[in-house]
Amino acid sequence: MELRIRNRARLRRKEIEDLSARLSNELGTTTMFSEEEPVELGDYEGGRVILLGHDIIGLMHEDKPVLAVRGLLKYGASKRFVTVDMGAVRFVTNGADVMGPGIVDADPDIKPGDLVWVREERHKKPLAVGQALSDGGLLKTKPKGKQIKSLHFVGDRIWIWGQEEPAPSGGLAPPAAEE
Repeated sequence: MELRIRNRARLRRKEIEDLSARLSNELGTTTMFSEEEPVELGDYEGGRVILLGHDIIGLMHEDKPVLAVRGLLKYGASKRFVTVDMGAVRFVTNGADVMGPGIVDADPDIKPGDLVWVREERHKKPLAVGQALSDGGLLKTKPKGKQIKSLHFVGDRIWIWGQEEPAPSGGLAPPAAEE
């Protein structure tokens, strides 16, 4: 099922600066949007997204911004991470919530309700974005049960959006080249 984004609105420079400052403060990113990049907010049936050109680079969850996996790959982050072992990777990338026994490390400053990003232990690449259900100190102790509620993951509709080739205008395929 295709993700439909509606009510796209381009942000003003001041709004972009505020959004960049919030993301930098919360996730520890270094550089964010340049002035010539069009940053927009849009609505979809699951909430709001932050768009940069043709890519979804962030999400708004309960009016709090967080970088999506593509945004994390582009800008990086040094805060609010949860690291999972390699055995948990296939479950996380299929949309499962993160369970305590699969966690090997976490930012100690995480509080319950914070938006966090989940990474794999070997290469530290982002796999998902979610909402913490426990604080960072507890996450490191591998508690039982669900600890991170998954909001977005590699391979979901947000990840796939914009990566497909747009249909040609008029709905017809372009004529085949003759040899």
